[in-house]
Amino acid sequence: MIDGPGPWGSGVFELVEGYSSLRAEIGLVSADPFVCTWLPTHQPRSDRIVLRANPNHWNRDRGPNVGTIVFRNEIGPDEALDLVCNTEGEIDIVTEVAPADAQRVLKSQYARLVHVDALRVLTCLINRDAEGVPLVDVRARRALNMAVNRDDLIQQAFAGYAQPLSGLAAPYQAGVPEGQRPYPYDPGGAREMLRDAGWPSSRELRLATLPDTEAVARVLVEQYQKSLGVEVALTVIPQHEVLAAQHLLVEKTLPLPFDLLVFPWFDLLADAPPAVLHREFYHSTGAFRTGPPIPEFEDLMGKFTTSIDDSLVGYATEIDKLVYDQALSVFLCAPQALYAVNNNVTGFEGYAATFELAETGVNDQHWSRR
Repeated sequence: MIDGPGPWGSGVFELVEGYSSLRAEIGLVSADPFVCTWLPTHQPRSDRIVLRANPNHWNRDRGPNVGTIVFRNEIGPDEALDLVCNTEGEIDIVTEVAPADAQRVLKSQYARLVHVDALRVLTCLINRDAEGVPLVDVRARRALNMAVNRDDLIQQAFAGYAQPLSGLAAPYQAGVPEGQRPYPYDPGGAREMLRDAGWPSSRELRLATLPDTEAVARVLVEQYQKSLGVEVALTVIPQHEVLAAQHLLVEKTLPLPFDLLVFPWFDLLADAPPAVLHREFYHSTGAFRTGPPIPEFEDLMGKFTTSIDDSLVGYATEIDKLVYDQALSVFLCAPQALYAVNNNVTGFEGYAATFELAETGVNDQHWSRR
């Protein structure tokens, strides 16, 4: 978050025009110990943000390889994608391409599609405190995992640009237990297990989703109704109510009005996922915990946070195995990050966690050199 130009000389580029900020308010997770999180309210940005190459950057082998980068925030996603796919000279890179638009890029004579195994996960939070249903029972939670056809979900909602999850960590991160596989798609077994757990025959499954994941939620509605033989009530949280819903989830002062919540999140540490992912989802101080604390998990996280040697990865592996065995979430998939990139832009491969342009350059055929 940078509120204005200045001599930000520590990076490959310096900001010389514009601003990109984040406005947020506090969500109180816990009073004792005091724990809070930031809930974004809006992201004010100037129409143009201009970065200029920093000639004093210490790592010249990395870059910069171009003199100036201009972020054009006044152009909407659809127009930007049209410009990069059908023209040259206006847009060179479009970030966050929707999977449904991937074919437009693949068919373009001007641009190519870059897809990156990003540190992103998509799950369903399971409300273990839900009234009237046995989600405290691990059998019910496993049934919810076994009722999902992940391959079909990935094709329908992500055009194939995702990998199935076999726990909370993405398959290319550290700490994924060896041999741990996604829960098998087994509708018959899932229906029997849910019945054995005591799911009431007249009780619907309450599924909630944020607006951005509505397409995923609608696939899940069809799959759960078919696999489990239960009615599914879908709630799409309106955009103007998302902030209030975030407060409700984080602060835990009122009963949560869902059984499952489709929930996308991201990691920042490929080599130690519990520090950002597992802690937020399941720890007693986690912002997204949707059930009572789990003593075994608390113990493992305590050991993880105090580890200063190679045992860190070992504890991360134990943590992911525990949340998998206990089916603490419905583990869906790890979506890829998609970019549309001009064919004459070089060196852009994409990063798992951030958007970086240090190594990016252009060849002699690029419009700026003709």
